[in-house]
Amino acid sequence: MLKFGYLAMLLFTVAGSFWLEIALKVQVLKRVKRVLLTITPIAIIFLVWDYYAIKSGHWYFDTTQILGIYLPGRIPVEEFLFFIIVPLAAIMTIEAVRRVNTHWNVGDEK
Repeated sequence: MLKFGYLAMLLFTVAGSFWLEIALKVQVLKRVKRVLLTITPIAIIFLVWDYYAIKSGHWYFDTTQILGIYLPGRIPVEEFLFFIIVPLAAIMTIEAVRRVNTHWNVGDEK
């Protein structure tokens, strides 16, 4: 059961923030291009960093807490998902704050 530890953390992150998409209609997932342009560059940088750290022996993943599915660079699938889910959750949270606090115009395209 421990092998689902990292995945469970990701699911809790989804449960804790993705409801904002529906409840507050933040419409983050509707703006796919914007989300991709926001997340992709940072995800690439951190995945390269992970790859280097793993290869150098500075970083490792507890094999008892991950599924054991590895993607390029011997990076666990959960780590790839982390770099998508956590930024999405942050974006949804900030958009929810903007939706509730209409006087906060940080990041507006206007």
